[in-house]
Amino acid sequence: MTTLPDRPNTALLVIDIQNGVMADAHQRDTVIANIAALVDKARTQDAPVIWVQHSDEHLTKGSDAWQYVPELARHETEPLLHKTYGDAFEDTDLEGVLAAAAIGRLIVTGAETDACIRSTIHSAFTRGYDVTLVGDAHTTQDQSAWGAPPPEQVIAHTNLYWSDHRAPGRTAAVTDAESIAFTS
Repeated sequence: MTTLPDRPNTALLVIDIQNGVMADAHQRDTVIANIAALVDKARTQDAPVIWVQHSDEHLTKGSDAWQYVPELARHETEPLLHKTYGDAFEDTDLEGVLAAAAIGRLIVTGAETDACIRSTIHSAFTRGYDVTLVGDAHTTQDQSAWGAPPPEQVIAHTNLYWSDHRAPGRTAAVTDAESIAFTS
């Protein structure tokens, strides 16, 4: 139901599952296992898997912290986008990659829930994409020392408000990893 014409395909977006990001992430191993299962499912169903990798002054490009976690292996044919802003669309070629593959629906996984995930799902939605957030395949670190709620509350709140997000001509949804389908 995307508002983007002639974009019937679905892609899996894997955002920032990097060593430095995931080192202290809430339910790290469970989230990575759920993402790994989704990557396998997407590949089996011939859905594109698009990888996003962040760098900034705390996550230096090329460092061990910047590398994707060893549990996830990207295939050489799968797009890898490098970003320096929270939103995976900002100053990247994500829109071009999605247009070239006729993608109108995104299945979103990754980290950090309260930053890169939220900004990317909102950005995709306002651009006309249908956006499904995988409720048990995104995470964040504990930012409560700086006034944020605990990670499990950040994740639960994001799942809650995204499951009720509405706009004309597109859909927002939250689904668990096991229930995701890449084909209709």
